[in-house]
Amino acid sequence: SQVSKKKPLIILKSGITSSGAKAASSHTGALAGREAAFDSAFKQSGVIRAHTIGELFNYAIAFANQPLPRGPNVAIVTNSGGPGILAADACDKSDLQLIPLHKEYVDELRTFLPPVASFYNPIDILGDSGADRYKKALNTVLKDERINGVMVLLTPTAVVDVEATAMAVVNVSKLIDRPILTSFMGKKSVEAGNKTLMKYGVPNYSYPEEMVSSMNAMYRYHLWINRPEKHYPMFNGLKEKAVQIFDTVKKENRDRLYELEVHNVLHAYGFNQPKSLFARTSEEAVAAAKGIGYPVVMKIISPQIIHKSDIGGVKVNLNSKKDVENAFFDITTHVRNIMPTAHIYGVMIQEMIPKGKEVIMGITKDLQFGHMIMFGLGGIYVEVLKDVSFRIVPLGQEDAYEMIRETKTFPLLRGVRGEAEADIEAIEKSLLILSQLALDFPQIIEADINPLMVRQRGEGAVAIDARFTIGGE
Repeated sequence: SQVSKKKPLIILKSGITSSGAKAASSHTGALAGREAAFDSAFKQSGVIRAHTIGELFNYAIAFANQPLPRGPNVAIVTNSGGPGILAADACDKSDLQLIPLHKEYVDELRTFLPPVASFYNPIDILGDSGADRYKKALNTVLKDERINGVMVLLTPTAVVDVEATAMAVVNVSKLIDRPILTSFMGKKSVEAGNKTLMKYGVPNYSYPEEMVSSMNAMYRYHLWINRPEKHYPMFNGLKEKAVQIFDTVKKENRDRLYELEVHNVLHAYGFNQPKSLFARTSEEAVAAAKGIGYPVVMKIISPQIIHKSDIGGVKVNLNSKKDVENAFFDITTHVRNIMPTAHIYGVMIQEMIPKGKEVIMGITKDLQFGHMIMFGLGGIYVEVLKDVSFRIVPLGQEDAYEMIRETKTFPLLRGVRGEAEADIEAIEKSLLILSQLALDFPQIIEADINPLMVRQRGEGAVAIDARFTIGGE
């Protein structure tokens, strides 16, 4: 990150596969892979990632020749509607924003553009445009100080002088400190113009999408070099409460923590959890449910069973003594039929937590980068939807903030169709504490909290279920 703050660092990484994820037992481990590790490392160190050789050179040409945009607002000037719309679509998928020009500059465009031109970004100056019209349009657009960069499109027509138009763009570019990128579309028909543009440091791209992608990379780099120094919260005094648990697991030569041990580790690190009582028999289960208060949840407890829901090891919304007795019989019988060699310790009776937003967070260990923290939509479908984000430990406050907002399901946390907003600050704090846990205990190789039930804003979150796997020192 020290290098990338001073000079753009563009990297194309090959040979990234997810083969190693196949052997993972946790949701987090199955979702992680070399791709996630490198992607996280690049994001956290300010690396500009290229996904193809073409992108690598596209980005390099832009960074080498043009100033950075100081904001996301861009304008598109085109002589053809179709390519202009393609460029606008690409902007919508990026971090760039197409904003309408201020009224006075729209009025100025009307003084020299044909009435059928489009004056609202993208600005279509029509197919009969010559170099002079391009120059006037660019000068007018750049009078609007809110525009941070301009992208110029040209489609060859019978009347356009490609080389003269290229020179007009170059002359405008020389007078401003904002980036201009171009996409003169075609091959031989725009070759002379392309050479002129490149000679004077105005990057030209074969397609609109390449132009927009390069402008977006420059804007993201502007954000990186101007972001404040990261703040890394420290949670002191938590490790001491959990050391004995991990020492015991190591002494007993186990690779997984028992349910009660997981509960105690999470408790030591301040995670809210449902009221829980362990029961070996049906009678103990009924007593535990009565002590906690109906309704309750019942979960099978066995060191051989990792994903309880997959084998019918969870019963929810038990409202009476009969419900608990029947559930105990159903769960233990079903599990013994499916996994006859599994050692069943009993069941865990938990209070039924009111519905909230289910998310998942976890720890996985990459061979090269070390521990990573994962966040995503929770529940049993997490490996199908794969709507997750990763960051390498340690997490800064900004990392936790960005991880949550990277997921496609983030709008659900903000509340849709009149739903209340979830406690996003509680999620951020949980991610930071999990990062601290990974730092404190490097022997953790995989961990899941799934689901973390997030209540309404200001009401916190509850860790419903979790698992930890350790290995090494």
